[in-house]
Amino acid sequence: MNSRHGSMPTDRPERYAKQLASHWSARGTVSTVDGATVLAFDTGQVIVLRPEPGVLRIEVTVPADDDIDRFAQVVKVHLERFGKRAELEVVWS
Repeated sequence: MNSRHGSMPTDRPERYAKQLASHWSARGTVSTVDGATVLAFDTGQVIVLRPEPGVLRIEVTVPADDDIDRFAQVVKVHLERFGKRAELEVVWS
């Protein structure tokens, strides 16, 4: 498994976690684990969205034979589109 970690500064991290989970809920399972929203896709990818004060922490994981950079970019594009009016930006570390 390959992982990337990122963050998106926002005053409404819960809103964006919920919106992404709702948007992709048909592709797998959505659950809550220790306050984080976890999206587990049927194809093996996992997104963990951890709302914290002033920031949404993001972890994406893909199977070893999948392209982590491509998947991270797809997640980034969706979150930034949801937060377009607030000019939100996902930064991967």
